Amino acid sequence: MARPAAKARPPKHLVALAVVAVLGLVIVVDFLWASSSSASSSTVWSSRLTLSTSPAVQAPPVAKENKKDKKPVGSMHINATFADLPAPELKWEEMAEAPVVRLDGAAIQIKNLLYVFAGYGTINHVHSHVDIYNFSDNTWGGRFDMPKEMAHSHLGMVTDGRFIYVVTGQYGPQCRGPTARNFVLDTETKEWHDLPPLPVPRYAPATQLWRGRLHVMGGSKEDRHEPGLEHWSLAVKDGKALEKEWRSEIPIPRGGPHRACVVANDKLLVIGGQEGDFMAKPGSPIFKCVRRSEVVYSNVYMLDDGMTWKELPPMPKPDSHIEFAWVNVNNSLIIAGGTTDKHPITKKMVLVGEVFRFNLDTLEWSVIGRLPFRIKTTLVGYWDGWLYFTSGQRDKGPKDPSPKKVVGCMFRTKLHL
Repeated sequence: MARPAAKARPPKHLVALAVVAVLGLVIVVDFLWASSSSASSSTVWSSRLTLSTSPAVQAPPVAKENKKDKKPVGSMHINATFADLPAPELKWEEMAEAPVVRLDGAAIQIKNLLYVFAGYGTINHVHSHVDIYNFSDNTWGGRFDMPKEMAHSHLGMVTDGRFIYVVTGQYGPQCRGPTARNFVLDTETKEWHDLPPLPVPRYAPATQLWRGRLHVMGGSKEDRHEPGLEHWSLAVKDGKALEKEWRSEIPIPRGGPHRACVVANDKLLVIGGQEGDFMAKPGSPIFKCVRRSEVVYSNVYMLDDGMTWKELPPMPKPDSHIEFAWVNVNNSLIIAGGTTDKHPITKKMVLVGEVFRFNLDTLEWSVIGRLPFRIKTTLVGYWDGWLYFTSGQRDKGPKDPSPKKVVGCMFRTKLHL
């Protein structure tokens, strides 16, 4: 039987040409793809560099990407407005820790004693007592209870050197509403007395003693979120109210809570703050906190004649949660920490780590140092050349300015102005 005829095969030189052609096509396609990818990559990095550059402040360097952890790292890829401002280093010394951790508490200094009030221990637990720090021997002691009807956080508070006037605030944990109840503490006898209630409840109002009257203004309304513009005053002396009702005063130009309120050179100043805050979840039996939009601002307002608010130079950056974060040293206001505008990418709260100075002679702001970490609602005091701060909620770490741990630490630094 004859064998079947073999199929004709193309010449060897034609096969070689085909292989070369295929390889060439692959190289061209790969080149075109690489060019497209390179252009896309250049666009991405260009936008990052543009985003992290500011004419006012040099942004920190962009960190190398860690393939194992691709989570955003705080302020590393954001506009310098939201990042840390350049600041000289301060040498901090850690002192005795407070008996309890505190967030949104209050503090008043009288001579060498810092009276630290109330505050959250956790979101579900609030304190109802006062701790005292003695600057002379750097020890804590002398704890005593607050009235059961007194608010537990977001208080308005001021002293005349002996009596501490306590105005409204939030009663209870989570995001419960404010009370209208007011109290006064005699620090020599440790006795509490009532003051006439505010016309309506307020949450974290700006509070000061000025020209013989207790002034209360701004803060948030009963829902915790809507800014209040009202301004009231009450004549007081030696821990007693000289009037039965609060008097309406000129409204503050911009409302909201968490502001520093200072009397200096016979002028009333209100500094920083925010509009909006966490609210209670509708229908929640525990008033569970839910986030709402907030606007942090840097405005500084001054009242010098009782009739007209004047705007002064703004803070170096928007700053809130600073109601007890300030002291007046050598006619300069020193403000430590706080919160600024939320992170534009992660939308998380951004804590402040700078120490600001407002020179009341020149009306100029400067950054005089940095705290050991970013932290909000610090409770600040000053004694014998030392600047102290305690308590609050600190950041997650050097690369992440969002809030994490509530602390009770106490630090101090020698202040040179």
